[in-house]
Amino acid sequence: MMKEKRWKLREDYEIETVEKLAESVGVDKIIATLLVERGVKTFEEARRFFRPNLDQLHDPLMMKDMDRAISRINLAIKQKERILVYGDYDVDGTSAVALVYSYLHSVVSNVDLLDFYIPDRDSEGYGISYQGIDYAHENGQTLIIALDCGIKAVEEVAYAKKLGIDFIIGDHHLPGEELPQAYALLDPKREDCPYPYKELSGCGIGFKIVEAYMEQKLGVRLCDKLSPVETSRLKNQELLKRKLLTFLDLVAVSIASDIVPMTGENRVLAYYGLKVINRKPRVGLEAILRYGHLTPRAEAGDQECEPGNSYFNKELSISDLVFLVGPRINAAGRIHSAKDSVSLLICEDVEAANKMAKDIDECNSERKGLDSKATETAVRYIESHPEMHNRKAIVLFDESWHKGVVGIVASRLVESYYKPTVIFTRSGDDMIVGSARSIKEFDVHTALEKCSDLLEHFGGHRCAAGVSLKPENFEKFMERFEEVVAESIDPQYTSPEVEIDAEISFSEHITPKFLRILKQFAPFGPDNPMPVFRTNHLVDTGYPRKVGANHLKFSPIQVETRSRAYPAIGFQLGMHYDRMKRGDYFDICYNLEENFWNGRTEIQLNIKDIKFND
Repeated sequence: MMKEKRWKLREDYEIETVEKLAESVGVDKIIATLLVERGVKTFEEARRFFRPNLDQLHDPLMMKDMDRAISRINLAIKQKERILVYGDYDVDGTSAVALVYSYLHSVVSNVDLLDFYIPDRDSEGYGISYQGIDYAHENGQTLIIALDCGIKAVEEVAYAKKLGIDFIIGDHHLPGEELPQAYALLDPKREDCPYPYKELSGCGIGFKIVEAYMEQKLGVRLCDKLSPVETSRLKNQELLKRKLLTFLDLVAVSIASDIVPMTGENRVLAYYGLKVINRKPRVGLEAILRYGHLTPRAEAGDQECEPGNSYFNKELSISDLVFLVGPRINAAGRIHSAKDSVSLLICEDVEAANKMAKDIDECNSERKGLDSKATETAVRYIESHPEMHNRKAIVLFDESWHKGVVGIVASRLVESYYKPTVIFTRSGDDMIVGSARSIKEFDVHTALEKCSDLLEHFGGHRCAAGVSLKPENFEKFMERFEEVVAESIDPQYTSPEVEIDAEISFSEHITPKFLRILKQFAPFGPDNPMPVFRTNHLVDTGYPRKVGANHLKFSPIQVETRSRAYPAIGFQLGMHYDRMKRGDYFDICYNLEENFWNGRTEIQLNIKDIKFND
């Protein structure tokens, strides 16, 4: 059962700043308020926010050890060493491997010297494994480029060094007290790293490696505008820039799926990545999107497929990548092998890509069944043990749960019970592994650090982490984790909060200009969420209906104030159907979004919560 939500109107801004920005930019106070809430306070900052540009990117060579990384890669290519591109099994890791492998494939003279490796979720677990290092040694690979993992792999990197294998680590997770002795260690979160932007995804780090290589070897800098040089060089520079930009589709998928902040460089990279996907996605992504029921315009009979139009029958957003692409890429690693995801993302043959996408879609269907069954089991256990409701955290173990879905189960329990949650299952005879998920107000990574003496391994960030421990330590961990959460969590955070950007009225505020400017706030994500509005004293004068499992649907011109009305959908809000039908007055908080259906686009309210005027 979903917990009742707390509504909080954002007021962490100065009215004077809002008024000054509204005047300088030429927007109304609601738009100015949204900008100030996102840290945009001047005309120049607003210009940069509304017009993401490549010159807003930082020079990749500012990253600590980047020069060493590029020198080592160049040496390996020159000396014809065997190179292994290694990455984690989630979307961020597989997209990072696909990006770096694809680029190296285009510059290595003998492609047989290049290989990629993704650890098996069941037998190896998260991060750099001894098995993966042994694979490299057995195949004569003397350089491993590890992406989206490795920042805590102190012992593993030392082991590789003894075997004559150098590591370049490109990670974005928080470092531990001791850093691995890699040949190059790229992580903006290193305390000694001067790189200005700290929140890149793992694939974003991979892109920076490729960008730095092209800068050093070919003189191409995305963050610079082209100089007025001779025409032939200008054309060559432009072509190389365009080639580099083609990799941003993978970066956009990683940013969306890994839920990193949609600020600074991430927002610029996502903005251009979406342009690449909407113009013409790579073969593998197109195949995945077809299984998300998207059809290219030309095949749908739309003859207006001109430059600037979306390649598909709708303009794809970050949300589409989150719900249509991410789960399918992840499903391969959860159910079968994440190597299949990399193979699909680097594939250039349409027929082969379609076959692989079909297999991955079937994995995703199987994953849905497994996580649904595991979630039902977990909920039954919690509801049948009343003492669980008094605990500040949820920690559960069931050896029958599939390792590939414990993170999803943890997320679903956080949604239902709004408590930091860790879900475990068995991994082999002597280890249990789990996934931790947290509420937005609680740092689960810090909590796990306070339990580290009971853990074999853990890693991640504030909202999510992977954990492994010995079976004999499970009970101790469960009690310690509960103690840590109970001691440090604020008592007010026992139910989810809906943070409201502004109160508006349908008639006064929702104008064509307002909606046009609102679209320019995209791409949306953490730290730049889709704005949430509140409108009060509404009544449904038509015929609301329940759809799907437990959703509430309002047809056009049903949710109404005096003179203006909009269609609306409220996911998981079906419990309010009887009062809606009765004609009770209510307040709503919602997103304004475009809904595409049957060739038509219309404004729709996506209702986040409802409160009745009792």
